[in-house]
Amino acid sequence: MAVGGNVAGDGRLGDSTALRSTAEIAELIRARVRDVADYPQPGVMFKDITPLLADGTALVAVVSALSSGHDGVDKVAGIEARGFILAPSVAIQLGAGFVPVRKQGKLPGPTYAQSYDLEYGSATIEVHRDAFGPGERVLIVDDVLATGGTGAATAELVRQAGAEVAGIAVILELSFLNGRAQLPDAPVRSLLVV
Repeated sequence: MAVGGNVAGDGRLGDSTALRSTAEIAELIRARVRDVADYPQPGVMFKDITPLLADGTALVAVVSALSSGHDGVDKVAGIEARGFILAPSVAIQLGAGFVPVRKQGKLPGPTYAQSYDLEYGSATIEVHRDAFGPGERVLIVDDVLATGGTGAATAELVRQAGAEVAGIAVILELSFLNGRAQLPDAPVRSLLVV
């Protein structure tokens, strides 16, 4: 099965992306995401995507793969912080708007807030109350699906605004943390599952 891919002149990222199989995308990610032990605290193995982001060809391929199959999306929600790097490019590919989902206290207007647990603590995220219109289809984009808390909280924010979660797209899924179980009502696409 091929994912991603663009043709010159289609108004998207251009012709620098050849069609790539899911196996090729997975290998590209595996080769460019590095493990950082004990970050942000002892016992956590952090998945650092910065080498992937620094490789222009790889970045274009990953953005194309994250976008693939999500036609009809009105907005793309990017989760702070690394979802911010990917989501605007995915939104451009899809001809959709971009909405930042931020840590508590970072947005200037009235917000919806949702607290959640993660593998090494807890947090609260927010989105502007006027970020989504009723019935809009929203794709949620992040870098890693771990315990699923951030994705579930973001999905709840989308629903609070009256919009629909069209799906969740991530680069990497840590299957041993069983995050998908937190997202039973949202289709999840992971480009690499480890």
